[in-house]
Amino acid sequence: MKRTLLVLLLVFAGNFLFAQGKAELDYYVQEALKNSPLLKEYKNKIAQTELDSQRLKATYLPQLSAVSNNVIAPVLNGYGYDMALNNGGAFNEFLNLNKTFAGSHNLQSQYKSFQIQRDSLLNESKITTLDIVRTITNQYIIVFGDWQQYAFNLEVNSMLHKQELLLKTLTENNFYKQTDYLTFLVTLKQQELQIKQLKIQYRTDLSALNYMCGVFDTTNKVLVAPELVVEKECEENSSAFLQRYFYYSKDLQNDIDLLKYAYRPKLNAFANAGYSTSFIYDAGKNFGFSTGFTATVPIYDGHQKKIIKERNRLQQSSNKEYADFFLLQYRQQKAMLKQQLESTIQLISDINEQINYSKGLVDVNMKMLETGDVRIADYVIAINNYLTAKNLFTLNQINKWQIINQLNYWSK
Repeated sequence: MKRTLLVLLLVFAGNFLFAQGKAELDYYVQEALKNSPLLKEYKNKIAQTELDSQRLKATYLPQLSAVSNNVIAPVLNGYGYDMALNNGGAFNEFLNLNKTFAGSHNLQSQYKSFQIQRDSLLNESKITTLDIVRTITNQYIIVFGDWQQYAFNLEVNSMLHKQELLLKTLTENNFYKQTDYLTFLVTLKQQELQIKQLKIQYRTDLSALNYMCGVFDTTNKVLVAPELVVEKECEENSSAFLQRYFYYSKDLQNDIDLLKYAYRPKLNAFANAGYSTSFIYDAGKNFGFSTGFTATVPIYDGHQKKIIKERNRLQQSSNKEYADFFLLQYRQQKAMLKQQLESTIQLISDINEQINYSKGLVDVNMKMLETGDVRIADYVIAINNYLTAKNLFTLNQINKWQIINQLNYWSK
């Protein structure tokens, strides 16, 4: 009676654990992407590049400012500044208008710098998205594997409890020795402990999945099997991982263009109008205006331009070395994953055959157990072999999904 009650409790506990809703991989991925502060930061940085571009445009528009400079330098009892130098004070109230002139090609290079920065940020955001999808998918696969193992062991446990009741009756009728019955009970107890351990592991890994996604959820859910297939590979040159080297190279090249314009003559025109007086001569008539321009022509700077160009060339060279080495690893990584996937699929097929043999042996032993024609030790061995084969299948199924996850990550 106690054993029957224990079976019912175990089944009820299992049903309760998995009866609190289902969840799919896409739900967790979307939650992780939505809650990622890093992706939000990239979005803000991309918006900032647009604002920087607008600010640059505003910099080269005419700049209007109001200036007020007022000085009083009195002479008291013959002490004070020389009146010939400061006239006892000066009052200047101006409206200044300034305009810096830059060639269209110069502005285009500066705007291009912001565009490269924006494209680079978009690419880094894409890589971050791929990282999040890979990480969440990997954790989801682990949790689903925990669930598969738990569910299977719970099913086997229920079957063993039914056999335990039969074996107890057969032992009481002297079909089996008491030691055989105790050997079976030891196996049953060990299997129950395994179920408890798997239950704890499932809850721990599920909590970790919620934590990684930024989801506060303490309920237990049944995870739907992930539908992972090998996706079509993109062209190598379109890969987000290689694009980061491409954008860095473009940025370095644009720096050379900006350097070229930095050494060209610069022109700044100005105009002002207002009131300026020392109150010595006709202060009421000291309203006026002025206009002019300043020009700057670089002549010699100690060969800094040459040094900057050489430094840029070395950076370009280093970037190419990194890109070439990454491309080699990139190709090798995908080739290795494809080989692993092929081997794992073949191994899963072999394990399925072993499961069929093991299950068949268990079924035969169960029938022979009813008539007392099988040794308990042989039956226990058959059960353990079946459990081992099923667990091995789950582990390799998880491994297959993880390999596909990795392949899809590197194929974007």
